[in-house]
Amino acid sequence: MPAMRRPYRPYWLFVVLILLLGGLQYRLWVGEGSLAQVSSLNKQIAEQQGENERLLERNRILEAEVLELKQGMETVEERARQELGMVKEGETLYQLIE
Repeated sequence: MPAMRRPYRPYWLFVVLILLLGGLQYRLWVGEGSLAQVSSLNKQIAEQQGENERLLERNRILEAEVLELKQGMETVEERARQELGMVKEGETLYQLIE
């Protein structure tokens, strides 16, 4: 009576699939393009967008100030009085020191 052959089982295929799965899991959690890296990049994007909004608001304020300086002498006069302590002819400046 002939001996019964054991059915061929591709153990090597199973090992290769397990290694492939392990490699993909490593890349998902640790490697380049991992979930941690994506989360970090999203946080950086949010921070940069906040900074951009703050800078845009500052630019709007500065632009309005420049337009005001170009259009009227009152603003120039006000700044000269506040920042440089200038007075008009015939005025008396009283400086209070606390």
